[in-house]
Amino acid sequence: MNNESGPPTFNKTTIAIIWIALLLVTTFIFNDVLKDINNPNQELSIAVNEYGEREIILERNRYGHYLATGQINDQSVEFLLDTGATLVAIPEHIAKRLNLKKGRSYQSQTANGLSTSYATTIDKLTLGGIVMNNVPASISSGMEFDEILLGMSFLKHLHMTQQGKLLTISAPE
Repeated sequence: MNNESGPPTFNKTTIAIIWIALLLVTTFIFNDVLKDINNPNQELSIAVNEYGEREIILERNRYGHYLATGQINDQSVEFLLDTGATLVAIPEHIAKRLNLKKGRSYQSQTANGLSTSYATTIDKLTLGGIVMNNVPASISSGMEFDEILLGMSFLKHLHMTQQGKLLTISAPE
């Protein structure tokens, strides 16, 4: 006898599909939340301050670092600001994706010990609306993470002021 007024019944396949769909939706939601926690500066806006300088404001992430989305040669990348890095340091796997050319090799001292690096030049580096051309950089074979260290070969041309969880970066016109 078929009870048409009762609750619908689901077979095991239907239940499995519903659970998989719920897990996928949850995964997408939490991936976006985690990405925002790690890099709260994914969309930077630029302003002009009272001195006529271009200015961006970065928010520190929950780990105390300043990460920001920017571009190298018009391709999107993640930067980790590192005033202890002499050059902009690009992991080798990212340099390949960006089609950067390796120059002379040399040994560099990193937090993880000695590493082989290669000289390179970035044609165009963009952070917010701050653009610099011909930025000296290194391609680092020992870096396994997915962020580019935004070192002093870029940062030394800027003014930086930190207050609380915010870092204001300004570039003279």
